[in-house]
Order: sequence, then C-alpha cells, then structure tokens
Amino acid sequence: MNEGLIPRRYAKALYKVGVERKCADRLYTLMGNLAGAYMADPALPRAIANPFVPAADKSALLATAAGATAEDSTFADFVKLLERNRRIDLAGEAALAYTRYYRLERGIRQVTVTSAAPLPADQLDRIRAIVKAHLHGGSMEFATATDPSLIGGFTVNIDNERLDASVERQLKELRQSLLN
Repeated sequence: MNEGLIPRRYAKALYKVGVERKCADRLYTLMGNLAGAYMADPALPRAIANPFVPAADKSALLATAAGATAEDSTFADFVKLLERNRRIDLAGEAALAYTRYYRLERGIRQVTVTSAAPLPADQLDRIRAIVKAHLHGGSMEFATATDPSLIGGFTVNIDNERLDASVERQLKELRQSLLN
C-alpha cells in the first residue's frame, strides 16, 4: 500500500480533528486496525473499490475492518467524508498515512526485532532496554517476528534504521570476502 498526497492530507486533517475532539488515540487504534486489514486481506480493497457495492455496505465494511463501534463518531464522519468526496477507495492509504502521521507527531518509533526462533523474555527485555537507550528515552512500539532464514542471531529495525546481527549476514560477508 502506497500513500499519496491526497491520503496524507485526509490523514492530517483527521488527526487534527481527533486532537480537537480528544479521540486521536482511539482513531490511531481504528486506523491501525484498518490498515492492517487492508494489508492482510486483498479482497477488502477490491470490495471498497468496486462500484457495484453500495456506499452503505462499504461504510459498514470499513467500520467492521477497523473495529469501530457506534461511539466512534469521528471515524464514521471520516468515512462519510470519504464517501461524499468520492475518495472511499483511498481509505486504506489514509489509514496508513494516519498511523504514520500520529507516530510522527507523538515521537513514537516502530521497533521490530526479528530472530530465527522466538527469543526468551530476558533477552527481549535486554534488547528493549538497549533500544530505549538508543532512542534517548523516546517512546516506541515494540514488536517481534521470526524468520528462520536468519539461521541465528537477530535483526533490529527502528523505523528505517537496521541493525543486523544475524548469522545469515555474517555468512554473506564471509562468502563475499572469499570471492574477493
């Protein structure tokens, strides 16, 4: 999913409304759910872009994908605005843009630790503490993943920054040095 200028503008406006209405945090959760649903299920963007699906069904589908309830009026207003402006097909991109804008405004960094096998809790705590120190006390969203192709070790991704302490990388470097 690639966010363009228009989804970023909608996201920024939604964030400002969310701050005014004191629901920016709830919108972050909803928009994160929606962006995740778009990435997880390719049928969702196709259904939203389908001109034969009624607007009310698209709105209900987006609300369900986001996990919105009847109390989430700002989210409902946002979907109505997208409908009215014939931009509902940009809902996924706007959701992704909102989560990025929210994190930028709040100084939240995304951290993902990927290892060949699940790491024990004490090692994860040590890595989390090291990353926290690297961020100078900044806040982060911490996630873990496994990738058996790493063979051993781990990688740490902090937004666009990457620390690679994997056996896979070491083997590639060894192979490259032998070829040279």
